[in-house]
Amino acid sequence: MAMAGADGPTAAAAAAAEEAAVRWRGGESLLLLLLRWPSSAELVAAWGAARASAVAPALAAASAACLALSAMLLADAVLMAAATFARRRPDRRYRATPLGDGDDAGEDDDEEAGRVAYPMVLVQIPMYNEREVYKLSIGAACGLSWPSDRLIVQVLDDSTDPTVKGLVELECKSWGNKGKNVKYEVRNTRKGYKAGALKEGLLRDYVQQCNYVAIFDADFQPESDFLLRTIPYLVRNPQIGLVQAHWEFVNTSECLMTRIQKMTLHYHFKVEQEGGSSTFAFFGFNGTAGVWRISALEEAGGWKDRTTVEDMDLAVRAGLKGWKFVYLADVKVKSELPSNLKTYRHQQHRWTCGAANLFRKVGAEILFTKEVPFWWKFYLLYSFFFVRKVVAHVVPFMLYCVVIPFSVLIPEVTVPVWGVVYVPTTITLLHAIRNTSSIHFIPFWILFENVMSFHRTKAMFIGLLELGGVNEWVVTEKLGNGSNTKPAPQILERPPCRFWDRWTMSEILFSIFLFFCATYNLAYGGDYYFVYIYLQAIAFLVVGIGFCGTVSSNS
Repeated sequence: MAMAGADGPTAAAAAAAEEAAVRWRGGESLLLLLLRWPSSAELVAAWGAARASAVAPALAAASAACLALSAMLLADAVLMAAATFARRRPDRRYRATPLGDGDDAGEDDDEEAGRVAYPMVLVQIPMYNEREVYKLSIGAACGLSWPSDRLIVQVLDDSTDPTVKGLVELECKSWGNKGKNVKYEVRNTRKGYKAGALKEGLLRDYVQQCNYVAIFDADFQPESDFLLRTIPYLVRNPQIGLVQAHWEFVNTSECLMTRIQKMTLHYHFKVEQEGGSSTFAFFGFNGTAGVWRISALEEAGGWKDRTTVEDMDLAVRAGLKGWKFVYLADVKVKSELPSNLKTYRHQQHRWTCGAANLFRKVGAEILFTKEVPFWWKFYLLYSFFFVRKVVAHVVPFMLYCVVIPFSVLIPEVTVPVWGVVYVPTTITLLHAIRNTSSIHFIPFWILFENVMSFHRTKAMFIGLLELGGVNEWVVTEKLGNGSNTKPAPQILERPPCRFWDRWTMSEILFSIFLFFCATYNLAYGGDYYFVYIYLQAIAFLVVGIGFCGTVSSNS
């Protein structure tokens, strides 16, 4: 027992000594590690090896893919531009003589034979808390030149603000007292958002007597002769299911961002919509400022809320049924552009994500349908969806904001001149000739669109992969800006609210990356890429810190 007691302290002392030795060896190892830390020359050599074996091949592959996609984008833009220049006017391709008293509408179909010249038309105006603009759209719809007994104006109010609902209902009653047939409709839920409201509106008993339905968002103000210029195409040509008018904007001069939007949308209408109308008699319905044949709408399956682009969804399904669409460039409808950056981002997310998600949902149906010819399916899958709804968002961001800036850091990869200069220059010129009055804004348009491609690319992948936020729906805020007489705005508009309420960290971090690439190219590069990269970095920074657009009450 005495020996055991003696061994206890000895063993404890030995254990403590061993622990101390381990700690000493650990500290010595850490010290040796610090002393043996690679020198800067060794780090540069290691980076060079990793760059040559992994980074450069990956960047070269990304560059090749982006160049191939940019060539597709260029080819599509050239073909669409050629189609619009070689087009025949719609009134030369279809019968569109004005309607007149005693005119027989029997050319439309047998059921309409013997009816009076003016068919029954329903005008739908969906709205949601539209305090600033509800009077504009309701007043414009009630002012349409059409026999009052042949026109029904249906206001679909999904407002959650009881004050706004009361104002809208009062406005409808006011026009009703003036002899207009105005129906004020509300529902208990907002299920399906706009698509749900339009669908439920068509279920009303009085709609059964209508042949056509015109749709206007709450900020749209059609001219009084809108129906007189659009309905004849539907009455005279039974194969036409949709007539789409051109959007005109009342607040283009409000800020630089609205000027840039006008350039983008003007190209969309004058090239993409007009090109699709003149070649394949198909284009995506813009959701407003259009007139549908109700029988075509019903045959296509009616409104569906499976994506956030219910208008495009309906157009695709109607096109697959063989219905033809007509775009009328000379029929213009006034509307408002979003002037607030946050609102514009939400709108672009909804449009981009919804279109990509629709591509995912209907791609197989388009491919295997037997109701339309091969070339029509090819145009829809390749040009309409893949090039314009996927490639058009990926190329501006990946090639001009990622690959080219990265290439200045990786000397093993060289982006060819035709991909850096010739292709974007040609595409820019195709946009410029459609926006001659705004040609001096082209540099700002390029830089801003590249920044927005960052958000659109993210939204596109969310839609394709059906990730979180795929069905996110934020109503585009309208401010009722109905005048273009405001003084010319500054290029940079200082926000009157707190910086951290407006900034976007992702854009700010990306601008830092671009500033680094540009500075590296300026110091070590043999070309002048840094000029463009610096400008693009400034654009990302300006948008990221919120010096863009105007400020609304909800910002």
